[in-house]
Amino acid sequence: MVYLYALSLAFLLILLTVPVVRTVALKIGFVDRPTKRKVHSEPVPLSGGVAIYAGVIVTVWAFLGKGPLLAALALGGGLLVGIGLIDDAFKAYAKEFPIWPRLITYIGVSMIPSAFGISIAGISVPARSAMILFSPGWAAFFTLLWVFALLNMLNFIDGIDGLASGVTAISSMTLFAASLIFSHQDTALVAVALSGACLAFLAYNFHPARIFMGDAGATFLGYTLAVTAVDGTLKGATLLSLSVPMLALGVPILDTMIVFSRRLLVGKGLHRADNLHTHHSLMKWGLTQVQTVSFLYLIAAVFSLLSIVVLLVLR
Repeated sequence: MVYLYALSLAFLLILLTVPVVRTVALKIGFVDRPTKRKVHSEPVPLSGGVAIYAGVIVTVWAFLGKGPLLAALALGGGLLVGIGLIDDAFKAYAKEFPIWPRLITYIGVSMIPSAFGISIAGISVPARSAMILFSPGWAAFFTLLWVFALLNMLNFIDGIDGLASGVTAISSMTLFAASLIFSHQDTALVAVALSGACLAFLAYNFHPARIFMGDAGATFLGYTLAVTAVDGTLKGATLLSLSVPMLALGVPILDTMIVFSRRLLVGKGLHRADNLHTHHSLMKWGLTQVQTVSFLYLIAAVFSLLSIVVLLVLR
């Protein structure tokens, strides 16, 4: 029942908070304006990330209290929301925010989980039935790579209405189930709170979206998923524990691999925004936004179910 209460609180907080931040964003002109690369035709408020961050952090604090997990989420998430809002503000005024401040912030934030004792401590060697423990430096490095990659991957797929929030809701529920199986109650609660927040946000973000989460929200979702996966299944990485988050997060991981391959083939910078994402390709083939999002939800659900099957069969 505790998990149901946490999901309900996060859901309710987002449901009540989003209209407030949306009204403020409209009044100050904090909106995403249409461009040739965008799929929306009218200005849409960009402040959803603030509501998502507040809802998740308040819920985790209410049920877990102060601790390393809350501290890592609040500090790292707060920095991502801050730099994301600056980036979104530039977009609101049709300007391009430099990549270097974002890159430095993302790298710095990716170091935060290890500072609070949340890191990939080692990896098992099945043939030897032994665990190779990483030094603190290597543990921090591998954790940094995982967190940095995932917060960017979620940001990459946030290109059409409801995609990032819906995929995150599915992935976080998968991590919730995995955390319960591994008896990690704290990360299970974070995962279910994140899912509740995303489900509530979908009420405003599904096509036609009335608000966007912006970079502030998308990077926070990726960061929270990454930290939850590390604390829940990747502390001592085995073939089994590695497969769970990799499959649960299959949609953003595969999309990033496809996009980077395409950008390399056309000689374009990996960080440059374009229309080469999977959702853009599906829409070019004739699918509507709703059909595209629904199809990718289905793929995400299949990956998530597969990860749970693998976990139950091989555990």
